[in-house]
Amino acid sequence: MSTVKVAITIQEHLVDQLDRLVKAKVFPNRSRAVQQAVEEKLARLDRNRLARECAKLDPASERAMAEEGMSREIAEWPEY
Repeated sequence: MSTVKVAITIQEHLVDQLDRLVKAKVFPNRSRAVQQAVEEKLARLDRNRLARECAKLDPASERAMAEEGMSREIAEWPEY
């Protein structure tokens, strides 16, 4: 996957923490640390969005649709 260089501005204490992690070999460099942090944050936002959308569903309605779909499919299954 291709990468793009960007410039960011962050608080000095965060850079200090970042540098300590790089020095401790938790990350190979600042760039990789920031990239991983952004990836993790975006993934968390996606999971939260999915959870919010799922919370909007009515469990009884979803169960009824699932059972309705299963009853039609079961009729088509061969006898064993």
